[in-house]
Amino acid sequence: MRLPASRAGRWLAGTLVALLLFRFWFAAALPITGDEAYFLVWGARPAGGYYDHPPMVGWWLAGLLPFGHAAWWLRLPSLLMPFFLAWGAWSLLRPQGEERARFAALLTLLQPVDVWNVLVTTDTPVVFFSLLAVLAYVQGMRRAGLASVAWHAAAGLLLGLAFLGKYFAALLGIAFAVHLLCVRRDRNRFALLLLLTACALLGPAWNLWWNSSHCWSNVVFNFFNRTGKAGFAWENPLLFLASLAYLATPWLLWALWRGRRELAAAVAGDAAVRAVLWLAAVPLLCFFALSFVKSVGLHWLLAFMPLLAVLAAAALPLDRLRRLCRWSAGFAIVHVVVAAVFLNLPLSLWKDSALHAGAVLTWNGDAIARQLREPLARCGEGCVMAMESYSSAATLAYALQRPVAVFGDGSFHGRQDDFDTDFRALDGRDFLLLRKETVRPETYAPYFAQLDVSSFAIDGIDFHVVHGRGFRYAVYHDRVLSRVRDRFYRIPAWLPQRGCPFTDRYFPGEGGQ
Repeated sequence: MRLPASRAGRWLAGTLVALLLFRFWFAAALPITGDEAYFLVWGARPAGGYYDHPPMVGWWLAGLLPFGHAAWWLRLPSLLMPFFLAWGAWSLLRPQGEERARFAALLTLLQPVDVWNVLVTTDTPVVFFSLLAVLAYVQGMRRAGLASVAWHAAAGLLLGLAFLGKYFAALLGIAFAVHLLCVRRDRNRFALLLLLTACALLGPAWNLWWNSSHCWSNVVFNFFNRTGKAGFAWENPLLFLASLAYLATPWLLWALWRGRRELAAAVAGDAAVRAVLWLAAVPLLCFFALSFVKSVGLHWLLAFMPLLAVLAAAALPLDRLRRLCRWSAGFAIVHVVVAAVFLNLPLSLWKDSALHAGAVLTWNGDAIARQLREPLARCGEGCVMAMESYSSAATLAYALQRPVAVFGDGSFHGRQDDFDTDFRALDGRDFLLLRKETVRPETYAPYFAQLDVSSFAIDGIDFHVVHGRGFRYAVYHDRVLSRVRDRFYRIPAWLPQRGCPFTDRYFPGEGGQ
């Protein structure tokens, strides 16, 4: 049965309005998470790069922060992302007709993460620039002469910008290379590959240049510190397959398998659809191979989900697309209901969970800020607010709208504070440390001339405030910063160094070796 051309359009219009309203509400109602707050710390101090990842999300947030701190405003790029992705899917299939293009947009909008995910993270710019790179690449295939050259160059530049969001954007570059070398038959395809690659490498080149003067921090973090537990685990490939099924929806994957003959015909008959298949399949197969030695995060796959929607809309019969949209719409409604219920659950529900203290800090930031006003006033001008983990410190910084240092060793995650806080300048100053856990005064006594401890309770969690007077930098240097250097700043000798702010600051002359 052939659908009236206007029906997909009506469904698309209704979905756009409903999803926009829900996402604005959810973005405003959901508290800023610890990871988001950490990236806001980046945005508050624009830099050429950051400890954990390349700088793109920090640059985006740096552009938003001067105009407001409301959660929905800071999440605006992520909030609007599904509508951009739907436009991109529509653009890819528009030459096949308006109806199939609308179904591509609709299936993209109804993918689960595009329903509920309003979090602004390092993945947000990766998804944005990756799809733009795909669009530019397909335009380059459809054009000839200088226009084709320009579009391929643009695809490379956009891929480089995606890399400045997260390293795994390089998998799209591999897909471009595989498609150009193994599928396309253009006489100038080798020259186009060289051009695209040269333009794409501008992003990695910037990142390497910054890293060479900043302890190779996000290189060491991504390829050494966070891979210590890598190894085969039978559940990881299954987790990858489950993540793929959830993100794309099981019925869409089943429909693509069931309609593999139609898909093969669509791929054979349209070079753009063939390109989309390869640009989706190569990264996903790489992730699947990686899953045998490392857990692949669900969020790593996000950039390639719209391409699966495009393939379905390009190949499947229209009545089957209608059924897919109905199933996906039902699944989307389930997510909306779950989100509404989640936001109204009492925090006491988590009281027996390790998540309870963190949830109270996240959901009650304003109340905690009010409780800290008096201790901060007693601590006096120049008081240093601190916590002992990056997530908690960043969450509190967002609530207080002031910097919060990370005190102690911390973990291999989120060590941006190693660059942002100079403990030498804090010698003799007073600290106010907030803890969610029980305080052992003897732990802090060596670092301060005098200690006072007070407490307050919110939603069943006792928060402890350690007021340390007269910070002893020399002791902190010997007992904490030395351990930090040994654990996190032993830079491989084969990496050329132009500088390392951490070791140059605290251990001049030693470098990071």
